[in-house]
Amino acid sequence: MNRLDESIMILKGIGSSKAKKLSKLGIKTIRDLLHYYPKRYKDKRVITNIKDVFPGGYFNIKGTIRDKAEVMKSRKGMLITKFIVYDSTGALVVIFYNNRFAKDLFKPGDTVIFSGKTSLINNKITMECPEYEKVVSNSINNFRIVPEYGLTEGLSQKEIRKLIYAALEYTDNTLEEIFPADFRKEFKLAEINFSIRNIHFPEDEKSLNMALRRLKFQEVFFLQSYMFKLRGNYNAEEKGIEFKAYNEVKDLVKKLPYKLTRAQERVLEEVLLDMSRPTAMNRLIQGDVGSGKTVIAFLALINCVKSGYQGVMMAPTEILAAQHFDTIKSYLDIIKENISVALVTGSLKMSYRKEIQEEIRNGNIKIVIGTHALLSDELEFNNLGLVITDEQHRFGVRQRAMLKSKGLNPDMLVMSATPIPRTLSLVLYGDLDISVIDELPPNRKKIETYFIGSDKKERLFNFVKKHLDEGRQAYIVCPLVEESEKLELISAKEYCEELKKSYFKDYNIGLIYGKMKNEEKEKIMDDFYNGRIHIIVSTTVIEVGINVPNATIMIIENAERFGLAQLHQLRGRVGRGNYQSYCILISDSDSKSVKDRLKFMTKTNDGFLIAKKDLELRGSGEILGTKQHGMPEFKLIDLSKDHDIIKASKEAVDLLFKKKKIKEHQYHKMEKYLDDEFARITVEIALN
Repeated sequence: MNRLDESIMILKGIGSSKAKKLSKLGIKTIRDLLHYYPKRYKDKRVITNIKDVFPGGYFNIKGTIRDKAEVMKSRKGMLITKFIVYDSTGALVVIFYNNRFAKDLFKPGDTVIFSGKTSLINNKITMECPEYEKVVSNSINNFRIVPEYGLTEGLSQKEIRKLIYAALEYTDNTLEEIFPADFRKEFKLAEINFSIRNIHFPEDEKSLNMALRRLKFQEVFFLQSYMFKLRGNYNAEEKGIEFKAYNEVKDLVKKLPYKLTRAQERVLEEVLLDMSRPTAMNRLIQGDVGSGKTVIAFLALINCVKSGYQGVMMAPTEILAAQHFDTIKSYLDIIKENISVALVTGSLKMSYRKEIQEEIRNGNIKIVIGTHALLSDELEFNNLGLVITDEQHRFGVRQRAMLKSKGLNPDMLVMSATPIPRTLSLVLYGDLDISVIDELPPNRKKIETYFIGSDKKERLFNFVKKHLDEGRQAYIVCPLVEESEKLELISAKEYCEELKKSYFKDYNIGLIYGKMKNEEKEKIMDDFYNGRIHIIVSTTVIEVGINVPNATIMIIENAERFGLAQLHQLRGRVGRGNYQSYCILISDSDSKSVKDRLKFMTKTNDGFLIAKKDLELRGSGEILGTKQHGMPEFKLIDLSKDHDIIKASKEAVDLLFKKKKIKEHQYHKMEKYLDDEFARITVEIALN
């Protein structure tokens, strides 16, 4: 048995009670313990003379206890234990609160290291509840860069350090190195045993940085390799379809009712060239709301059909699928092409669905638009050549793979209106080449965005009524549905009733929230789309997907509860037509950072700029939550800062899978390790 897979209970000092506490931190094996990385570090190499200590700082001091502890109670009954600590330069007070054992911690003559924040109490410099350790040789808690870990009740920093140190001793530099020496040299990677030792107990800053680089690289490398391998196209020589209608499509572009933007022309060229190659395309098109992704998808489908194949496009909701169906039909009418198109959704009557399925199986229907219903085993294609998924972050990698498996290595195009920074794209979509439509059509009107307090609400609602009376429609978004005393946020249900009774009693209001059945949501959205509902009160379920050109006002209550990227997505529900549109952010937060964040939203409509700012402010863990994409969470990599490591890792993945620039026996060694790691990631994704 591999030592890494052994139970932590093999280590001295871990019984069933401590093992139970460690399991709360996800630590069950020696491997788990070694990969339980520090959250931060404290530099305890520098010992400060007591005479140089001042209030309000963090210091490490080494001093001697001269007298027994002084124990007293405060007026409120708090137990206070006080020691006086001396060194050759002066003395300071150390205090512990409500610790009945504190008086026996030290005896006169003990030399102790204390680390903590200082303050001025009764005109004396004091350290309250510091970390401490009697001076010993080779301490793992002092005279070095000291790791600090996430804890759970009943475990201290000292205990965790001691256990991890014991695990390092137990494995004794025997961790298997999977990266060959020349591979490590090329990507500036430290050896694995060195890295694991120095992530926990660094020899110095340089060793810590080397360890961090290696382990961050490894973390993102495994995930990018997983994504690459998942698409089943890691052999660059694997045969795909060579689509032949490049020139025909270029001619048809001239028949469109508007001129493509330069960004659209660039992305279309990338897509058509990809499709003409003998290997399968796997490309992501990222573009802000309204940037014109659908027309690129349409032209890719035309290229597919004109080359003799069928194309399919999957959307996350029936309404969005129906909108794509209508758009593609209208484009076909404009360019005067007689190509059969079908819509496949879960609400189709069984008899009609079977009829459609038969036509698709026979190859009579060339373009199929649909929802998750497309993944049904009953749906078979005659010769599927192109698979498109819209609003990519609503589909997992497995669903993408399922749809792709309905053809013989078809081309894959995925679209996302959720702008995310390049580094995050490289990780979340590491299996895809990326195209960005970073330009809006010239006739797009900027959505006017305002940030107000709730005291301006009456004035706001009068503004909304004016627009409703002109025939427009509005969204009002609340961040929670159920009443919550703890968060004291507006309940969408109660809020909706309040609006119906007061401000908007002469208008039709619909309510949408997460726990509703899909059919109910679809019915309300359909009524809104067709103008039968004037206002939708909703949670963020309207964040993605529908296109209602007549909706011109987006109001977001408690806007501080949302990230910038999410606010931008919500804002993108309006501004779809020819009318001036507005987004109003409501918040009564006193926080300066919240106010700055919301003011930032009023200054720009650039989704990529907003996404970059969001990543800087909130970190990668929350951006679109990696869980939303079905991705495991990172322990070390910071997607807002570690650009160079992510880029190097992507190059390494390409080197490994595409170019195979690694000796055969070394490659197989890596592949086995990767297979084990993929199995772990698959389980983690399933749990997410």
